Amino acid sequence: MIATLVFVDVKPENVEDFRKITVYNHENSRKEPGNVRFDVLQSREDPTKFTLYEVFESEEAAAFHKTTAHYQLWRETVAPYMASPRKAMPTTPAAFD
Repeated sequence: MIATLVFVDVKPENVEDFRKITVYNHENSRKEPGNVRFDVLQSREDPTKFTLYEVFESEEAAAFHKTTAHYQLWRETVAPYMASPRKAMPTTPAAFD
């Protein structure tokens, strides 16, 4: 299993548009074969900061995700919304429900 945390800083004027396209990506990612979970978290302290928590059964399933139309649309749409480049941290779940 592979889990990835993606940290995104969004420009204040783009927060709502970012949320909308990210929820669309979430809804479609959950339908992918090999997807275990796909959470979208927004900071309560700073609403411009988001964390995506993506869990896939395998490296292959995670790689497939990046080929999907919904991911590619998300990536292209959110690029101008970001205050800085997004950062990904691949992990291996140590304790997971």
